[in-house]
Amino acid sequence: MAPNGRPSGRVGGPPYDRGVPQTRPHRVLLVDDDPLVRSGLRLILTSDGDIDVVGEAGDGDEAVAATQAHGPDVVLMDLRMPRMDGIAATGAVRALPGPPHVIALTTWDVDDAVLRSIQAGAVGFLLKSASPAEIKGAVWAVMAGDAVLSPRSTRQVLDHLARDAGDVERRAAAESMAVLSPREREVLVGVGRGHTNAEIGRRLFVSEATVKTQVAAALAKLGLRNRVEAAVLAERAGLLR
Repeated sequence: MAPNGRPSGRVGGPPYDRGVPQTRPHRVLLVDDDPLVRSGLRLILTSDGDIDVVGEAGDGDEAVAATQAHGPDVVLMDLRMPRMDGIAATGAVRALPGPPHVIALTTWDVDDAVLRSIQAGAVGFLLKSASPAEIKGAVWAVMAGDAVLSPRSTRQVLDHLARDAGDVERRAAAESMAVLSPREREVLVGVGRGHTNAEIGRRLFVSEATVKTQVAAALAKLGLRNRVEAAVLAERAGLLR
């Protein structure tokens, strides 16, 4: 449980510490072609007084319009929908000005659709079978700058995405690391292993805020959009071996 008594949790990991409450509820948009799934997610999320479900959409086309209309912080995006699927919708939503975080929703663990959604800009994924604490914890995690991936799932994602990398890509990844400071490289290793900012901070004996700043600096230097891309680059560069 979090200090304020509400459930907390990161997918596949230890409880997520929210820290100081934010000034307004986190705004969430639900995108799924099954009304029952949306209803269940709404019930789970609105049980947390610090999360506000601001809208729903039944497919990818509606998701883009709903994002523009409601301005959510986080979109929970089903991957398999009619018309525009969740992968295309993720790319379209992330291309909007000031885009929200996107968490992919799937019935499977790691498959091609999940990998393509991450490449399209999703910050991670949730199984539809996830517990209420995991679902709410995922919203809190992405708002704090963490990817929604357990260490086990991160390993699977990296194995899938790095497997096809050629020697040229591996050399380029290793060379790109030259722009990072030694501490930024250490932080990137933690990101690649699926650790939260708090976990990285404890291992490196620095504050969570410091880790968050260093992650942001590393992403900016490397021209990356999110922690998952950073994890893939760290794997290709050989930092995780």
